Amino acid sequence: MIIAQESEAVTGLRSEVARSGFACSIVPHSDELEEAIIAYRPDLVLVEMDDDLTSARTLGIIGEFKDKRKLPVIALVVRETLNEIDAIAADDFLPSPYDGRELVLRIKKLLDLSRNGASGELIKCDGLLIDLARCEVTLEGRIVELTFKEYELLKLLAANSGRVYSREALLDQVWGYDYYGGDRTVDVHVRRLRSKIEDPTHTFIETVRNIGYRFKA
Repeated sequence: MIIAQESEAVTGLRSEVARSGFACSIVPHSDELEEAIIAYRPDLVLVEMDDDLTSARTLGIIGEFKDKRKLPVIALVVRETLNEIDAIAADDFLPSPYDGRELVLRIKKLLDLSRNGASGELIKCDGLLIDLARCEVTLEGRIVELTFKEYELLKLLAANSGRVYSREALLDQVWGYDYYGGDRTVDVHVRRLRSKIEDPTHTFIETVRNIGYRFKA
């Protein structure tokens, strides 16, 4: 998502980003900005810093989403606003005149860090954040209360997104090889876990028929 007023430079950036395979929309600085971010649920935000358009409210909204959702932010700046980058604690910035190819490289780098967790202690996916250091799970900034086994199950699946685990493998790795319960234990815990982290707009754990489960890639 690019937060800016449409201009030839901004439109050119959107085209370059789209050609690289990223869906990208231009959203103007407006009173509906917060609703737009919620609706689009972007993986990364580009915000054009403009003295006349970038209000304190805009910076506050972006900062709030950055804190709650760990949303990566790249500031698009002209020389006159270079000193204002700290106002939104941008993860990176691109000075004008904007170079679309350079921007795409910066986007890819930030998204890689965001998905993998810059410190190796965070797992992020579509509003879900697993803080391995704190053993804490949040969804859209809201803490999700999990049992120990639910947390261990989620951590294993999310840390290996896309990999299919059989019920037997999950029993072995989460409950231990000496656990005598049946594989229905896994189904029960997955169902409870889904009820806590999934809703009509969030789906994380996929059932692989006749095999087991995987965390969406």
